[in-house]
Amino acid sequence: MFEGFERRRIATDGAQIHLVTGGSGPPLLLLHGYPQTHVLWHRVAPRLARSFRVVAPDLRGYGASSKPPAGPDLAGYSKRAMARDMLEVMAALGAERFGVAGHDRGGRVAYRLALDHPGRVSALAVLDIEPTLDTWEGLGWRAGVFAYHWYFLAQAAPFPETLIASHAEMFLRRTIASWAGRPEAIGEEAMRAYVEAFTPEAIRASCDDYRAGAAVDPGIDRADRDAGRRIACPVLALWGGARTERPSPLPVWRRWADDVRGRALDCGHFLPEEAPEETAAELVAFFEKGGSR
Repeated sequence: MFEGFERRRIATDGAQIHLVTGGSGPPLLLLHGYPQTHVLWHRVAPRLARSFRVVAPDLRGYGASSKPPAGPDLAGYSKRAMARDMLEVMAALGAERFGVAGHDRGGRVAYRLALDHPGRVSALAVLDIEPTLDTWEGLGWRAGVFAYHWYFLAQAAPFPETLIASHAEMFLRRTIASWAGRPEAIGEEAMRAYVEAFTPEAIRASCDDYRAGAAVDPGIDRADRDAGRRIACPVLALWGGARTERPSPLPVWRRWADDVRGRALDCGHFLPEEAPEETAAELVAFFEKGGSR
């Protein structure tokens, strides 16, 4: 995976970020979600690298990146802190303005990056998510069954990580399989990479990510919403259409940005792995124009 890409490690103010980078052209940052790593992009990155300089990091707390403590207020895993990591990574690579695509938790880091640093983000793609505050406000009993992990992983330490660590590989494989429209599409090579990266420290840090997602991130979103702050750049929203019970997220994103477009792909949650050709085509078309229509 990632043949021809360079591996780098960049120190930010709060973490050490591992990444792969390859290709040439306008810079494009790719952010993964839970419970994965940069490997999520292994089928899409080579296609994108024909047109862009692709940067695919492991988020703070995931993969080969460092896993600092969250701190007593959990702010160390707020999406604001994780977005600052990415800003510093791109600056270290010489990219002052760039496009960003984020899946799952990475999508939350990506839209926070666009809100906090609008002059740095030229275009934003969010894959299979809605903003964190809207997600919490919309969770009902059906979502509580499907999205039980939002509640479970956010419980105080060390409760969720202790239970997960007792059967870590089973938990990870079951989680990915239950969210995928076609679990077999993930591929065993990628799955082994996820299992290997799902260490006790990564489990703890990813729980801190969800704890911050319950305790810190909604308040940051609410402050932006109350202030009328909006995403300034064009937004592309893609989501897995195989989850037919889920309505289009476009109306939600249009409450946060003026220029929003997107569509469902015929897959489950893991678009870059389940529908790599469609995902790559959508991202290339969007980012080649800088997000402009």
